[in-house]
Amino acid sequence: MIVPVLVAALAILLASSSTARGLFSRVRSEAFNKFGTAFHAPKANLTTTSTSPLQAATANLTSKMGRPPVYFFSHGGPDVQYNTKHPVYPVLQAIGKEIIHKVKPKAVVVFSAHWQSSSRSEIHLNNAGGPTDLIYDFYGFPDHFYKANFPAVGSPQLAAKIQQLLTKADIPSKGLKRGLDHGVFSGFNVAFPPNSDQAIAVPLVQVSLFKSEDPDAHYRLGQAVEELRDEGVVIICTGMTVHNLRDMQFTWGDPRPLPYSVSFDNALKEAVEGDAEGRQERMREVVKRPDARQSHPHMDHLMPIHIAAGAAGKDKGVQTWTLQEGSFAWAQYRFGDVPAEE
Repeated sequence: MIVPVLVAALAILLASSSTARGLFSRVRSEAFNKFGTAFHAPKANLTTTSTSPLQAATANLTSKMGRPPVYFFSHGGPDVQYNTKHPVYPVLQAIGKEIIHKVKPKAVVVFSAHWQSSSRSEIHLNNAGGPTDLIYDFYGFPDHFYKANFPAVGSPQLAAKIQQLLTKADIPSKGLKRGLDHGVFSGFNVAFPPNSDQAIAVPLVQVSLFKSEDPDAHYRLGQAVEELRDEGVVIICTGMTVHNLRDMQFTWGDPRPLPYSVSFDNALKEAVEGDAEGRQERMREVVKRPDARQSHPHMDHLMPIHIAAGAAGKDKGVQTWTLQEGSFAWAQYRFGDVPAEE
């Protein structure tokens, strides 16, 4: 199994609550000087022209390549970046290679299962510039897990654009300074390893989920930010397609999937891959299935795929890979086409 010890898994379960997360989080800041001033456009540019710096920078790219796809990562536990023998490791590497070398994003916006806002109706997002801290939102793992690094640079300009789109969709929002949680940096260290030709060298802004299990609200959240894709921004949503930490005790050392891991993962695939017109309704109905609550005792790891589907617009969703393992499923999805090689 991907999580090395049962006590650690139970600690992550505890840390899923906002109170426990506050108790167990440890934040590490790294001085990534080479990123410190990158992508920091003068504020005057935002007010002296109707074309934003992001639009201007991406105009040629989007006209030649079309809109980038939307991605859903099943991100795994904090050890995913160290467990090179797990089957998901090369899969995430391949997805990262596709994004960096074929899609070539001008910026990345990420939604993680590990950041819910404090409100059922308001969205929070990191609007700080400069290097982004990491939040070690887990407990009971080896010491080196708390020394993980992931160089990332925020963008107040991109955050402001996101807030404009949310306001347009009647979704209240609040900007604040926040680090990246392990739902981002653990999987991203595999997909986009620093100091490699797959490293992310563009602005990265994390946006929260609602503090709710409402699939339609999260689908509308995705629809609200869909327009970012027209500016060359890749939207990545991270969670798990099946995520039941409680039942790990029944599958310890046995990778064979529990029945609900198979049935729900398959049902979600069918809902996502059907025609885009009826996708929201199908995905809403999936959440009502009897095996949905078994698969997700807490729905935080499922809501991100609803955001991804909403941001996809009319683009088709495709499951690119899955693994049904114990009380988990690791499906990876892409919505939209990968640009053709030039």
